[in-house]
Amino acid sequence: MSFTVIEECTPRLNRSELAVPGSNPRFLEKAAGSDADVVFLDLEDSVAPDDKEQARKNVIEALNTFDYGSKTVSIRINGLDTHYMYRDIVDVLEQAPDKLDLIMVPKVGTAADVYAVDTLISQVEAATGAKKRIGIEMIIETALGMMNINEIAGASSRNESLHFGVADYAASTKARITTIGGPHPDYHVLTDPDAEGNRDVHWGDMWHYAISRMVVAARANGLRAIDGPFGDFSDPDGFRAHTLRARVLGCEGKWAIHPSQVDLANDLFSPSDDDVAQAKRILEAMETAQKEGQGAVALDGKLIDIASIKQAQVLVKKAEEIGGR
Repeated sequence: MSFTVIEECTPRLNRSELAVPGSNPRFLEKAAGSDADVVFLDLEDSVAPDDKEQARKNVIEALNTFDYGSKTVSIRINGLDTHYMYRDIVDVLEQAPDKLDLIMVPKVGTAADVYAVDTLISQVEAATGAKKRIGIEMIIETALGMMNINEIAGASSRNESLHFGVADYAASTKARITTIGGPHPDYHVLTDPDAEGNRDVHWGDMWHYAISRMVVAARANGLRAIDGPFGDFSDPDGFRAHTLRARVLGCEGKWAIHPSQVDLANDLFSPSDDDVAQAKRILEAMETAQKEGQGAVALDGKLIDIASIKQAQVLVKKAEEIGGR
């Protein structure tokens, strides 16, 4: 273990994160009854420029009116390069005190962007005597943000999660696609011809590097890694496939841009009963081995050691968090 100890951020269930446009009061109300672990009330991309101020008012009213229960509640503010951003933070924190858990910052490009948001939040908290400390979610959705992701992840003690914003990232890198997430038929390889000259096409995951890079930066700084949107909400199989790949790479949650995606994300990021039972068997076997002075032991014909304990503990802890919810 390194001499440097990673401090974990505030623990929260973050299997599903539901995007809710602030310009739609009906959706803001329905989100309160959602099964999403996290809801973010959006003031940015889903809101037209002429509706920005009204959307902010809608969000403030929703926070003061509706009971979001045990869900974590966030707002996505407008970009730091807009004149809406400071009012998003000041008005919501002042007029809906202690109703928010997180603030989501879009298109984070440098650590200074996080510092600027942290400073403004701190000033409002100090002025209002707020009791709840606001955490920060950061969307990596530009080439600049990906280049500076390590510094961004460690820029503030408020930081809780990194998110991958696939659509704006594609635009920033000038990727030749128009979809929001998912595969692309041009991103493939061909096998060599067989005896009859036939060649198979194997599609690849063009977002593998970006997701992996985000996960490393997040985990190295004790943050949650969250995969972003999958745009085709009429394709649950596609959503499932891309959620599974994000899960394997280390993400612990995914955005839901439509309510139908919430249950899918919750299910796919929850350990199964069989997984939890096996994890508990591993912990029990290692406890016995340690009492007998052994550092490793065989279980079901497979080696388990200290690393196995850590993996099993993660699963059991997640199951306990879900049970508590």
